[in-house]
Amino acid sequence: MRSFLAYFILTIIFIAPINAQQIYNRTLKLMGSRFDITVVANNQAEADQYIDSAVDEITRIEKIISSWDPNSETSEINRNSGIKPVKVSKELFSLIQRSLAISKLTDGAFDISYASMDRIWKFDGSMKKIPSPEAIKKSVEKVGYRNIILDKKNLTVFLKKKGMKIGFGAIGKGYAADKAKELLISKGVKAGIINASGDMNTWGTQPDGKPWTIAITNPMNKKQAFGIFQLTNEAVVTSGNYEKYVVFNGIRYTHIINPKTGYPATGIISATVFAPKAELADALATSVFVMGITVGIDRINQIPGVECLIVDEKGKVFTSKNIKINTKTNKYEK
Repeated sequence: MRSFLAYFILTIIFIAPINAQQIYNRTLKLMGSRFDITVVANNQAEADQYIDSAVDEITRIEKIISSWDPNSETSEINRNSGIKPVKVSKELFSLIQRSLAISKLTDGAFDISYASMDRIWKFDGSMKKIPSPEAIKKSVEKVGYRNIILDKKNLTVFLKKKGMKIGFGAIGKGYAADKAKELLISKGVKAGIINASGDMNTWGTQPDGKPWTIAITNPMNKKQAFGIFQLTNEAVVTSGNYEKYVVFNGIRYTHIINPKTGYPATGIISATVFAPKAELADALATSVFVMGITVGIDRINQIPGVECLIVDEKGKVFTSKNIKINTKTNKYEK
């Protein structure tokens, strides 16, 4: 639901260390996406051990939530849609439970059952006209988070409609970033960043005591930084969609589809969400696109500890109530 190009929105700016500990980083492909894992450690060997542990944790999570792996719990749920409830691990049950809570919070703008959607919109240049209203309506017939039935006592998940599916494309990488961070902290890693293809979670500070510094690229000009953000224990996710879109009758339709209507989101080209956890920031960044600027910001303003920054298709910037941009230094403050 979010463009891979969103990864390039966020740039980590490292400051050279002045004491014994240093910053170590590894880039690799996990969950079908680019991951950058950064830790502060005493030496390369120690850093490698930490990063290996994070990789193992992310791989473990993928085996649970992947809808592409026929052996995953998620695939078992999908295979039994409309047939019977499926018993799952407490971890997956809790993730689905939280996903449904976010669906209610966003009035269905976020919905893990979007995986049931027929892909009738094409953003590869092959689509020459808008799909018919009938085709659009039919494409979302099996989508609807209210048809995901949870049994807390027995830890079962049941998809009421035959052919219904769930997927974690808009929350899974954020969850993996959170779990990797949690694991590394438990192992004594005092600072680091998990960047899961744009779903970024930070903790601690750089070796010199300064906060991690994140640059967000201007979606209207990818060669320029839009703003500089300092983070110490916070997640940030940017959804960007300035390349995957189509234009019909002067209206720009994005690749992010409203799961309730089947129509693509319009009006926004970039949404950045700051939250205590990447899982929440991930889900809300996509939701803001669907809800639109006014509703999206209003909803974000109601969630403690969460802020957002939106750029519309004309380059105008909108922020939640606690975000301020220092135009002289281009730094984000809240």
